[in-house]
Amino acid sequence: MTVHIIKLCVGVDEVSQLRDWQEHRRAVAAAGGEPFVLKHVTRNTPRRKDEVLDGGSLYWVIRRYIQVRQEIIGIEPDIREDGKPACALILGPELVETRAYPHRPFQGWRYLPENDAPPDAAGMTGQSDVLPANMKEELRSLGLL
Repeated sequence: MTVHIIKLCVGVDEVSQLRDWQEHRRAVAAAGGEPFVLKHVTRNTPRRKDEVLDGGSLYWVIRRYIQVRQEIIGIEPDIREDGKPACALILGPELVETRAYPHRPFQGWRYLPENDAPPDAAGMTGQSDVLPANMKEELRSLGLL
């Protein structure tokens, strides 16, 4: 059975900002002649690794809403910048926007059962970035987005 992971996207206000940040990291690696692996490094390794790798995604919470997901294509041991052991969630390149779903803040990451994951925003990809952030927030509070 597939299980997903949910994580706060700290310091990001819009899906387009996350997209730009990841593209910048890709460009820096290419400019340095290094192979690029899109990964998110976290302290704890998922105990349910097999379930996550069975089609799971990393659902990003941006400004108190689940807004986008990325497929998790690998889970590998890694080392944090301070030299301590860590875990790298290897992510697919595509950011798939989801229907906005409210979520309260939390620390670290959590498992997200497949039945609780918001559906993809099919046919809406990129359209939510056209609205200003304050307008999107107001529409969400009214249950319209």
